[in-house]
Amino acid sequence: MKRVDHTYQTLYSELAQRALDAEFSSEFSVEGRFVSQQSGARRYWYFDEAKSGGGKRRRYVGPVNDPEITKRVETFKDLKADYRARRKLVSTLVREAYLPRPESFAGDVVQALAAAGFFRLRGVLIGTVAYQAYGALLGLRLPETAMQTGDADFAQFHSISVAVEDEMGSVLETLRGVDPTFREVPHPTYIRRTATYASRSGFRVEFLTPNTGSADRDGVPWPMPALGGASAQPISFLDFLLYEPVRAVVLHGAGVPVVVPAPERYAVHKLIVGSRHRNDRDGTAKSGKDRRQAQALMEALIDLRRTADLADAYMEAFNRGPAWREAMKEGLFSFDPASRERLQRALDV
Repeated sequence: MKRVDHTYQTLYSELAQRALDAEFSSEFSVEGRFVSQQSGARRYWYFDEAKSGGGKRRRYVGPVNDPEITKRVETFKDLKADYRARRKLVSTLVREAYLPRPESFAGDVVQALAAAGFFRLRGVLIGTVAYQAYGALLGLRLPETAMQTGDADFAQFHSISVAVEDEMGSVLETLRGVDPTFREVPHPTYIRRTATYASRSGFRVEFLTPNTGSADRDGVPWPMPALGGASAQPISFLDFLLYEPVRAVVLHGAGVPVVVPAPERYAVHKLIVGSRHRNDRDGTAKSGKDRRQAQALMEALIDLRRTADLADAYMEAFNRGPAWREAMKEGLFSFDPASRERLQRALDV
C-alpha cells in the first residue's frame, strides 16, 4: 500500500481544519450570494440561493446601514473566498495525490445531511462512504476495489438521540433537496416508522442504531428524536463500531466535515459482519466487499505501525463472546494465506 506524500497529508490537515471552521461560521450557503436592494429611502441586504427545482430563493437579511449585519456580509465574502480555496485543495488531493472521492450523488447526500446538523448531533457516517474517507485520514492509498456503493449509511446511538434535546430538520425534505424523487421506504410492519429512504435511481439512505437489547428487536425500527422524523434500524455489533468515533473529511465539493468510526474498529467490525452478510439475499457481493475493506484497513494500520490500536480493538471484540469470536475467525480464514499469516502474527492470535 503506497503512502501519500507528506505534502498532501499536510494539505489534508489544513483542509480538515478550514472545513470545520467554516461549518461553525455561517448559516448561509457559500453557493449563494448577498445582494443589496433599494426600497424607498433605504437599502436592504437579501440572500439569493438556487432552489433544487430551478429558479432562486431570496431571503431577507436586514438593512445595509446596520453595522452588525453588514459586518456579517463582509465576513461571508471571506468565507466564500475560503470555499473556493478549499475546493482547490480537494481537487489537488484527488487529482495529484490520487485520494478517493465519493460518487457525486453520494457526496451530495452526505453534504446535505451534514448541513442539516446530523454530525453536530453526534451522528456517525458508516459504510463504504466512510471507508472512502480513511485513505486521506491515514495518508495511504487504499484499494479502490472495495469502494463501490449505491447507498449511504448513517448511525446514531438511541440514547444520544434522546439526550441531545435537539433535532435536525426533516430528513425527507433534506434528501429531496438533493433529489426530489427521494421517498420513504415504509417498514412492512411499522408503517409509520421510516429508517430507509430511496431515490428513483435506486440510491438508498439508511439510518441505523445499535441493538443493545434482545435479538428479536433487530427488525423493529426505533424512533430517533434527533433525526428529523427518521427512525433507525437496530443492528447487532453496531455499538462496538460507534464507540469513540473520529473526525474526517469527505473529499467532495469544498470538503465535507464528517464523523466516522475509528479505523481499527471499522476494520474489526467489517471482519465480523462479512461472515453474517454471506447469509443475506445479496450476501456474496456484500460479504466480499466487507472483507476486502477489513483486510485493507488492517494491513494499512500495520503498515502505519498502529498495530497496538488494531490489537486492542480486536481483543475487545474477541472478548465479547463466542458469536463474535466465531465470526472473527471465519473472517480471517477468508483472507489469502499470506495476508492471514501476516495479520495473525501482528495480532498474536
